[in-house]
Parts: sequence; C-alpha cells; structure tokens
Amino acid sequence: MNYYNTIKTSFLSIPENESLARMICASFISQLDPTIEELTDVKTAVSEAVTNSIVHGYSGKNNGVVYMDCKICDELFTVEIKDNGKGIEDIEKAMEPMYTSCPEAERSGMGFTVMETFMDSVVVNSVVDVGTKVTMTKHIKRKIL
Repeated sequence: MNYYNTIKTSFLSIPENESLARMICASFISQLDPTIEELTDVKTAVSEAVTNSIVHGYSGKNNGVVYMDCKICDELFTVEIKDNGKGIEDIEKAMEPMYTSCPEAERSGMGFTVMETFMDSVVVNSVVDVGTKVTMTKHIKRKIL
C-alpha cells in the first residue's frame, strides 16, 4: 500500500507560533495513529527546530517567516523547518551538545541534541545570511486493525 500526503504552512517568527507548529504536526501525523510517545517525540523535535529559527535564525525579531513542510510517505513522516535568517556558520559546532550561540540568553545548547534523540534522522543545511533548513524524519509504524 502506497500512501502519500503533504502539508505546507508558514508563520511569523514569534514565540507564540512554536505551539502552533507543534499542534499542526500532531494533527497531521494523527492519520498514522502514532503512539503517545511517538507523538510527543515529534512535537518536541518540531518545537526545538521552530524555536531555533525564531531565537537564532531571526535573533528574536518578529518580522521573519518560518516555513514548515510535513510529508507522509507510507510510514515515514518528514518535517522540514526553514527560515531565511542569518544562517549557521559552523553546523558541526552548532550541533555539539551544550553549544549555544546565545550564552547571554541562558540557552542550554541542547536543541539539535534533542532533535536527534527524538527523531530517526536530522539533517541541517545552512548558508550564512541566507537561512537554515532542518529536515527530520521519523518512522511511524501503521497499526493494522
């Protein structure tokens, strides 16, 4: 059985929209009948990626746009979080646990680590002064009734 569905959305880079992104993803993947743990994993990873776009990509400026594309292909859920912010100079360094580009803001530096913990794969593409795209996947086994 081949199943495919997709949704694309965008929203302003304001902190209130982080919860919106979580809910959109949760509603979208509900068609796969995920476990509570799978649902929580995806929501947490999406929250971290969106927060990174808002806090780091746009430096907390409210006039940026965050793009979120979700796709289901059979049992594979893919979500892309993209911004047109300042980009990441050193992706490898940024993905190290405890590294933060905003130590004065009391950030923990665990965002990418959290994403990697809860998703099956995390790929980060970034160009300085152009933006960042985080692509995450999670296999969600469909339940057979």
